[in-house]
Amino acid sequence: MKKTNDNTFMSGALDGIVVLDLTHLVAGPYCAMVLADLGAEVIKIERPGGASERALEPFVNGVSAFHLTLNRNKRSVTLDLKSEKARAAFLKMASQADVVLENFRPGVMEKLRLGWEALSAVNPRLVFARLSGFGQTGRSSRKAGYDLVMQARSGLMAATGFPGQPPTRSAASVSDMTGALSCALGILAALLARERTGRGQVVDVALLDSLVAAMSSISLLYFATGKNPEQIGNRDTSTYPYDSFPARDGTVVFGTSGDASWASLARVMGRPELAGSPRYRHIADRLKNQDELAALIGQWTRGLTCAEICARLDEAGISCAPVLNTEQMSADPHLAEDRGMFPAVPAPGGGRFTVTGPHIRLSETPPSVRTPAPEAGADSEAVFARFGLSAEEIAELQNPKPAQRP
Repeated sequence: MKKTNDNTFMSGALDGIVVLDLTHLVAGPYCAMVLADLGAEVIKIERPGGASERALEPFVNGVSAFHLTLNRNKRSVTLDLKSEKARAAFLKMASQADVVLENFRPGVMEKLRLGWEALSAVNPRLVFARLSGFGQTGRSSRKAGYDLVMQARSGLMAATGFPGQPPTRSAASVSDMTGALSCALGILAALLARERTGRGQVVDVALLDSLVAAMSSISLLYFATGKNPEQIGNRDTSTYPYDSFPARDGTVVFGTSGDASWASLARVMGRPELAGSPRYRHIADRLKNQDELAALIGQWTRGLTCAEICARLDEAGISCAPVLNTEQMSADPHLAEDRGMFPAVPAPGGGRFTVTGPHIRLSETPPSVRTPAPEAGADSEAVFARFGLSAEEIAELQNPKPAQRP
C-alpha cells in the first residue's frame, strides 16, 4: 500500500509496510511496537473503550504507563469486530495491508470469521501473524497463557533461585519479550519470503515455544546427562568462577570462561598460586570445589568497592558488573547517553515520559521513537478514509446502531 505524505512516519527499514495491530496486553503490543520503531506504519485496532493494557497500573496522569511504553509510533482506531459493518471495514483494510498481527486465544479470529481463509481471500499477499500462549495447534492451544504460566511450564522457574528455596519467577516477563521478538522475526522472514513467492503466509508463534527455545543453554544439561537443572543461584553449570560476590558497597558479578581467564583473575586477586592449585587448576576442579573457591574470592571482594573491583577486572579483560537497581541502570551513561536507550516522549497532561527505546541498531535506516502512544480511536476518521471508506461508512462505524449487531 502506498503511503501518504505524512511527516509523522519517517523513513525506516520497514517504510511502506502497513501493519494492522489487533493485539492487547504486553507481548503483542511489544511485537507491533518493534515493527513500528523500524518504520512500519502500525495501526492499532482496539475494541471500543480501548485495549486491555490501558487498564494496567501504574498510571501517568491517568494513563497507563504500559500503554505509553508499548504503543508509541502507532495510530489508533476503534472497531467492534463483532459488528458486521466493522468486520467488513476490517476486511477492506486487510485487503490493502501487509501484516495482520493478533494475540487472541486461538479460535477467536475464526469465530469472528476473520481467520486465514477469510483474510487470504481478500489479500493473498498478507502475512497473518498469530502470537499466543501455546500456539495455534496442540492439546494445550486453547488454554489461557500468561508469562507466569510460561515460566513455570518451560522449566525456567524450577531452575531459578537459590538451592532450597521455592521455584522463582524471573522479574522480567521473559516469555512475553522472547515471544514478541520471535514473532517480529517470523513476520520479517515471511515478508522476505513474499518477495520471492508473491504469497503471504501464517506466522504461528507461541510464548511457551519461544521461552523453551531460550532455555536451550539450560535444557542441554538434561539432554546431555539426564540430570535435571537445579537451582544454583547466580552460578553456572559449565564453569566457575561465574557468580555474584559481596563488595564493600554492594554486590558485583563476574565470570571466567576457561583456565586462562581464571589465571588472570587469580593474578588480579594477588593470589596467582591459586591458578596452579590441583583443586582449582581446570574447570572441572573449580566446579567440584566451587563453594570453597567462592569463599576465597569473597574474602578479596569484601575489602573493595564495586567500582574498584570492576576497574581491576576490566583491565584484565574479565567480564564483570556491579548489580544495579533500575534507577542506577537508567542512569548508566553507556545506556542513557552512548546508546540512547531511554528517550522521552510527550506525557499526558504535559511534560515528558521516559520509555525504553529501540534496541536494534541499523546504520542506514535506524529505528526511531517518533510519536507518543495514541488515545483510543484518535486516528479513526483519518485512517478509515485512507483505506477508502466513505464518509457514511465512517459515521456508521463511529456511531453504531444497536440494531446493526447480529
